[in-house]
Amino acid sequence: MTARVSIIMGSTSDLPVMEKAAKVLNDFKIPFEIHALSAHRTPVEVEEFAKGAAGRGIEVIIAAAGMAAHLPGVIAASTTVPVIGVPISATLMGMDALLAIVQMPPGIPVATVGVDAAMNAGLLAVQMLAVGDARLKSELVDYKETLKSKIVKANEELRNVKFDFKTN
Repeated sequence: MTARVSIIMGSTSDLPVMEKAAKVLNDFKIPFEIHALSAHRTPVEVEEFAKGAAGRGIEVIIAAAGMAAHLPGVIAASTTVPVIGVPISATLMGMDALLAIVQMPPGIPVATVGVDAAMNAGLLAVQMLAVGDARLKSELVDYKETLKSKIVKANEELRNVKFDFKTN
């Protein structure tokens, strides 16, 4: 089995957040790998990883970082593989990481999800891969229908909530 997606985090302390992306990929049966690499502590290894990703079959990279959050941008600078950045709420409620990831210079795009939103990063990776994969496209349609049915069910349950002045 060859990984199609790579999940990269600056430290294993990010794993509780990034496990949500791993779960999505696992649920959609997409082979993935997980690595800890730091833009500041292991810059040579980050560059080697990024330059070799496409040659190893990686089609999407999900990169998480907190604080200065340079990891997604450093990876994006050295590869043509799409990079999805996940800002981690290490300090300042994650706003520092969010701004560091979303404010990339021209020519170095990084798709960015919300703070600690690794599940959405996983789903975005699935959507990117589904462009050329009929199985994934079909499973995404089914997944979106389950989201809809959850809200329909919740709305039905709300009908049973009683208040003196509730009108529905």
